[in-house]
Amino acid sequence: MAIFSSLSEKLSNSIKKISGKASLSDKNIQDTLRDVRIALLEADVALPVVKQFLNDVKDRALGVEVASSLNPGQQFLKIVKSELEVLMGEKNEGVDLVGKPPAVIMMAGLQGAGKTTTAAKLAKYIKSDKGKRVMLTSADVYRPAAIEQLKILSSEVDVDFFESSPSQKPKDIVTAAIASAKKKFIDVLIIDTAGRLHIDNEMMGELKQLAALTNPAELLFVIDAMIGQDAVNTAKVFNDSLPLSGIILTKVDGDTRGGAALSVRQVTGKPIKFLGVGEKTDALEPFHPDRLASRILGMGDMLSLIEEVESKVDKEKTDKLAKKVIKGKRFDLDDLRDQLQQMKNMGGMSNMLDKLPGIGNMAQVAETAQANQQFDKMQFILDSMTPHERRYPDILNGSRKRRITSGSGTTIQDLNRLMKQHKQMSKMMKKMKGKGMQNMMRSMSGMMNQGASGIGKGFPRF
Repeated sequence: MAIFSSLSEKLSNSIKKISGKASLSDKNIQDTLRDVRIALLEADVALPVVKQFLNDVKDRALGVEVASSLNPGQQFLKIVKSELEVLMGEKNEGVDLVGKPPAVIMMAGLQGAGKTTTAAKLAKYIKSDKGKRVMLTSADVYRPAAIEQLKILSSEVDVDFFESSPSQKPKDIVTAAIASAKKKFIDVLIIDTAGRLHIDNEMMGELKQLAALTNPAELLFVIDAMIGQDAVNTAKVFNDSLPLSGIILTKVDGDTRGGAALSVRQVTGKPIKFLGVGEKTDALEPFHPDRLASRILGMGDMLSLIEEVESKVDKEKTDKLAKKVIKGKRFDLDDLRDQLQQMKNMGGMSNMLDKLPGIGNMAQVAETAQANQQFDKMQFILDSMTPHERRYPDILNGSRKRRITSGSGTTIQDLNRLMKQHKQMSKMMKKMKGKGMQNMMRSMSGMMNQGASGIGKGFPRF
């Protein structure tokens, strides 16, 4: 799902009306701001936040900044982007791990927000991205199987786990975990705390006690982005009661509106540090306000896409394919299978399109066309083939095709479609032999420059 797709579509449509204007006036700005106001309110952005945002945009749009611009329409778009960044915090603020180890990170939030899975995701991020030794422990003695769940997740992300028991008191668990972390020379201890279905004094009292006991480097509030306006209200209550240092928004991939992300920073004064964008343990993204503002306004997010490619793409397989292409060797079905797996690792077609500038609503189109399901179907077919068949697809006769489709739960038409796509890709690969690849990259760069508009313009030329 394209991140905040509903808000993105409405905001983009509102701004389109003014982006081509030769000059800006109070009237055409007011008309556009009225549409922007409706888009933000429908996205569940808090009313005081909407009012402040619109006032700031209007002041800048009618000031010298636009009057001296060669292209007032595009400058207005730039102002909206800039103010969205200010609204969400302007820059990325990472986790604070400075100080004598173990640096303690406490997770707080309501039940169902995804604290436990987020604790494991954060542990994986700190281990792989920061190169730190991490330990997880659970002080949630109320929810059945909470401790066991975190233990399983700890093993999955390959970090230490300090075992606790529902019969223990949370403060005793935390004290023992810190002592264990010191003995094992652990850099970061992440504590998962108990949540409730609603805010109550007992929960707040327990969290205050644990915070006073551990003096955490980070006290992160985990909240479900999909609850919209309630997310902002809940965040405010927690922030008034606890010394929060930052916020993690979960289930952002399921939230088409985006109201929580645009409101919670302004209302609490605390930075959003991470976004939970899926169920997998690596589906946690550092929050970059400038990049998200670009995506919301349909300008793409090339930096995040590049980082994602660098972290999730198998460089060895990519280099191997590139060498095959340059030498003019045959592109076989094993190569196609590898490419499909790489795309799956990247979150599928819609996730990639969502980050490309100038694409508009194509991510939603790809999703509507069930592009990701088609990729899955192709992979099932390829997995049902023998390695010999994938290497030499010309040997696929009627009986082999029947066996493959029966084993993959697909049809002969599905298999024939895949074979046709493979032939088309093979032809393209042949054209890319030698300098052909350089020429193709140059033409793609030109196409992207023409397709991108506004601030998203300007890809590097190869």
